[in-house]
Amino acid sequence: MPTYVYKFVDSGETIEVQQAFTDDALTEVAHPSDGKMRPVKKVFQPVGITFKGGGFYKTDSKGGSSATTPPGTSSSSSSSDSSAAAATPAPAPAAAPAPSPSA
Repeated sequence: MPTYVYKFVDSGETIEVQQAFTDDALTEVAHPSDGKMRPVKKVFQPVGITFKGGGFYKTDSKGGSSATTPPGTSSSSSSSDSSAAAATPAPAPAAAPAPSPSA
């Protein structure tokens, strides 16, 4: 069963409650210190996901050498490589056709 976090509206304290996926969200829970029913709100937290294996980074499909580099390094280098590669071929084709018509 998954564990959900609820926050008491009046005091701001949080508690963890195990509920089934099919259960409705709670609106009131007995406070642990005095047992009185108090209003609560569900707290949404980020889900921890771990990807194992290849094929999860955008650089994995480009070749074998970029897949072995750390994701932070490959993404920053691929973006700078892309901009550098795009800038280099553009001047070369522009300069090559210019001499052909004048010759």
